[in-house]
Amino acid sequence: MSILINAALLFAINQWPTWHAAPFLTPSTPEVLGLVNASLVVGLVVNVVYLAVSSPGVWALGQLVILAVGLAAAFRVWTVFPFDFGASTFDWALVVRILLVIGIVGSLIGLVVQLVMLIRSLAGFGQPMQRT
Repeated sequence: MSILINAALLFAINQWPTWHAAPFLTPSTPEVLGLVNASLVVGLVVNVVYLAVSSPGVWALGQLVILAVGLAAAFRVWTVFPFDFGASTFDWALVVRILLVIGIVGSLIGLVVQLVMLIRSLAGFGQPMQRT
């Protein structure tokens, strides 16, 4: 399912109707598209690998890569902040910033967790026990 979602998002962002159709995105949006696209492509590729290889080490490594690229994209969106919500009575920019912080913190925690999982996998922990 993740493969289909990432492919659909890549198509929607880059082909139809493109990011130009969203009135809240500014002309600085192309500055973040490279990392956003990279994040979607990495997610797509890693999930295809998961279909072929099923092991805790591959899973942890794949999640590390997805989280790292996603974190880079989130930082880029934070710095460029290609949003303009106009003269709304509600502070949507603050909501987006809060969501970005939650995503960044969650990604940092996820990186630590997946790194531990990868190390455990490489050390042989978490593998099925062999019966003798």
